[in-house]
Amino acid sequence: MLRGRWIAMLLLCLLVAGVFAWLGQWQLERAIETDPPAPGATEEVQQLSEVLEPGQYLPEPLVGQRVETTGAWVPGDFIVVSSRFNDDVQGYWVTGQLRVDERVSIAVAIGWAPDRETADAAVKDLEAGADGSEVDITGRIISDEGPRVPPHSDPQQLDRMSPAALLSRWHDAEGLDVYRPYLASTTATAGLVDISSPAPDEMSPVNWLNVFYAVEWAIFAGFAFYLWYRLAKDAWEREVEEFEDEAEARATAG
Repeated sequence: MLRGRWIAMLLLCLLVAGVFAWLGQWQLERAIETDPPAPGATEEVQQLSEVLEPGQYLPEPLVGQRVETTGAWVPGDFIVVSSRFNDDVQGYWVTGQLRVDERVSIAVAIGWAPDRETADAAVKDLEAGADGSEVDITGRIISDEGPRVPPHSDPQQLDRMSPAALLSRWHDAEGLDVYRPYLASTTATAGLVDISSPAPDEMSPVNWLNVFYAVEWAIFAGFAFYLWYRLAKDAWEREVEEFEDEAEARATAG
């Protein structure tokens, strides 16, 4: 182990272990939230424009944040989304494009219906009332669920609340800025049922996944030293075996 080759190998292992230790420290810094949201912060209604900008991803502390905004419904863009549960009962959401500013829109889940007939009837009522007048909407801001390929039996079916998928079916969408998350309205209209949207669980100040990663980096750092020890020991054992074989051969020859 005191030979130049193995000392150089030890220095290399020290360098590798130092990198792993730095990565572990970085993960630990990310694991501890030094400024977590105050308890009940998501229940304080804020202006949508003050919470998020169009096109931005929703930060984790803001998931479920109650917001309010004003806008006008865009006619022809009330779309039904299936596979929506309200207190464990499967049904449908009726969604709409709310134009909150010039060339700026957000997808809104307006309310829940127990069957498709009720949802379609609500769409007709909403279309009839979409005269360009402004409406006030209060609800929770929720992350995009991501699009999903519709079944072959019904290519128009949507079963994920995805603003990206809705955007592909909206009218007057050229040059439109769209919020990535959607807004689940607190109060339903057009004969729909209020969407069940309880307050999100309070965030823990500790991200245990990052802690796990930090432990992994510490193990990797320790393994770097073990690898050096194991290689050096294997080399020593080979030399001892060769020495013993030579000694045995000399003794036999003598």
